[in-house]
Amino acid sequence: MAENWKVAGTYFESCNCYAPCSCVCLGPPSDGDCAVLIGWHIDQGKFAAVTLDGLNIALFAYSPGHMLQNKWRVALYLDERGTSEQQEALGKIFSGHAGGPLAALGPMIGEVMGVRPAAVDYQQNGKHRSLHIPNVADMEIEALPGQDGGEVTISNHPFTPAPGFAAVIGKSKEFRFTDHGFTREISDRNGFYSPFLYHG
Repeated sequence: MAENWKVAGTYFESCNCYAPCSCVCLGPPSDGDCAVLIGWHIDQGKFAAVTLDGLNIALFAYSPGHMLQNKWRVALYLDERGTSEQQEALGKIFSGHAGGPLAALGPMIGEVMGVRPAAVDYQQNGKHRSLHIPNVADMEIEALPGQDGGEVTISNHPFTPAPGFAAVIGKSKEFRFTDHGFTREISDRNGFYSPFLYHG
């Protein structure tokens, strides 16, 4: 029998597309290929009897072209502060193996480059979000200001890791990833953030 689980919190991402990223509306990436880094912070979570409150996760994904037409290479980083039971639960949820919304990504993945514990530091402050993994990744985004100073959002788009929530559109102040033979360092590109809720 499958375990009951539920995780809720906030997520953000940045990629190498110009803002707003056309991939979320099933379009091609800006520069021919796509590199995206996603971070999640769990405010409240439970996988069977395992509590997941306060833990962070990061995912790097690369597609050599249109994300719906090419297989992805992915790497998953699980909060090293978690116990082995917590990391196992995080791996099942955020790989999609436990079901839920992320299970839809499974057919798109061609290679899992690695799944490992890491010091995933996730920070949010007002309209800023940042993520740091030592010697691997640095990502920082800031919300794009609207005409009235409020947030610019996109909702009900067909390709999102946070279904059911409007995404705030932002721009990256930093995007750096170095691992598994990849080196990407760019800025002033797309960013999104929103709450998320997954369950299975």
